[in-house]
Amino acid sequence: MFLRLWRKILRKPARPAKRVSPSPSGIVLVSELEENLRVLEELYRDCADFVVRPFRIGGRRNAALLYLEGLSDVEAINEHVLEPLMEDIPESQPDILTYAQTRIPISKVKVVHTAETCIEHVSIGEAVLLVDGETRGLAFGLSKWEKRAVEEPAAETVVRGPRDGFTETISINISMLRRKIRSPQLKVKTLSVGRYTRTQIAVAYIEGLADNTLLAEVTNRLRRINIDGVLESGYIEEFIEDNPWSPFPQVLATERPDVAAASLLEGRVVILVDGTPFALVVPTTLFSLMQVSEDYYNRFLIGTIIRWLRYVFSFAALLFPSLYVAVITYHQEMIPTTLLLKIATSREEIPFPALEEALLMETTFEILREAGARLPRQLGAAISIVGALVIGQAAVSAGIASAPMIMVVAITGIASFATPRYPVAIAVRILRFPIMILAGTLGLLGIMLGILAIAVHLCTLRSFGVPYLSPVAPTKFRELRDVLIRAPWWKLTARPRLTGHADRARQAPGQQPGPTRGGEA
Repeated sequence: MFLRLWRKILRKPARPAKRVSPSPSGIVLVSELEENLRVLEELYRDCADFVVRPFRIGGRRNAALLYLEGLSDVEAINEHVLEPLMEDIPESQPDILTYAQTRIPISKVKVVHTAETCIEHVSIGEAVLLVDGETRGLAFGLSKWEKRAVEEPAAETVVRGPRDGFTETISINISMLRRKIRSPQLKVKTLSVGRYTRTQIAVAYIEGLADNTLLAEVTNRLRRINIDGVLESGYIEEFIEDNPWSPFPQVLATERPDVAAASLLEGRVVILVDGTPFALVVPTTLFSLMQVSEDYYNRFLIGTIIRWLRYVFSFAALLFPSLYVAVITYHQEMIPTTLLLKIATSREEIPFPALEEALLMETTFEILREAGARLPRQLGAAISIVGALVIGQAAVSAGIASAPMIMVVAITGIASFATPRYPVAIAVRILRFPIMILAGTLGLLGIMLGILAIAVHLCTLRSFGVPYLSPVAPTKFRELRDVLIRAPWWKLTARPRLTGHADRARQAPGQQPGPTRGGEA
């Protein structure tokens, strides 16, 4: 009943207020400089950082340079734009803009014809030149603003692997992908989303590997977004995912250029959003979300063992408290007698049943974890650890929780940290509570019903048309070598069938290492 009401509230959007579009769409530049400046100054009314620098080109033509202070390189504007244009111009040069393009030593110059394009270039820090008597202008790529240096991602650290991570500047992120994939087949298409923010979005793919249908679907989903602003890639993720009601993420978010490059080499599409270090990779699967880049940098035996440990502890994070509640409540015969007596002794003074005890302690642990994540970095870890120790000891001493329950909650919390992707870990933490309720009401039968419900949901889930559980469901036996195990690189000769079918060959076969036959190397 509550879920139905909540969906009805979400599906009934509020009536939008009547607004005037901030975009001057349809306004073209005219030959009168004063009219063009009047329109642009009106649009930038009460903007103290908007600079209009009037001057005369060669002492005979009125012109103006428009830019935003703090986003443009003022020194370069003075040296490379104003100084050359203020010099004398030959009388035989009637086309001022053509002369400016050939005279100014700037590599990035674009022609603009409308007020809207002028604002687009000014808003990203470029300087726009308007000349009296011309119905077009020039935009110079002279952007310069404060930016964060390239650092190792804090959320995706590795022991062995590259230490660089994406930043909030989209041009730097594109260059980092270019550094990994040095081929002209790496294509990048850009578009802007957001009526006010005009956030630049780049769609990267490798021509010949990415499916054209997938590329068209990604572009269509991005173009149909109509929102006032985009401040982070999470905005885009919610607009392009297949099933918004699922707790499981259907888009892989990463800060690592090597992960994005590896996804491109598998035929996937990478979406970069200006202003955030997180890139979006589509399509994705559950097993892709459970993998980390370090699996492929270590030797395959180590990668396989660590991958299985990750699978086991992810299941433990989901089911361990529920199994404890079910066994303690309904299936005591499954516990050895000595252990059962110790558990019974520890629970002798506990006033709550096992289900309520588990829900209470799990909720307390989640509150501590969230509080530790929101506190400053220097205090967060200390507060979460000390709080867990103090509250756990106080709960046992007060007779609110038993020592075995504290151990179960602690092991579950540690196991949840083994899940490599934070959105997947959040989904596991959410689903843990309904499965505990099923275990407390129906025992092991309730746990099985919960697992079946999750399995059915995952089997029906899609990410841009790709089954979420592929290559397990539907089963592709040859591709299981990169799911159940991490096969050695000389065995991974083909790309995934559902994303890299355009060019399946990843490498030449028969590269198994060994001593050279027929003599010394």
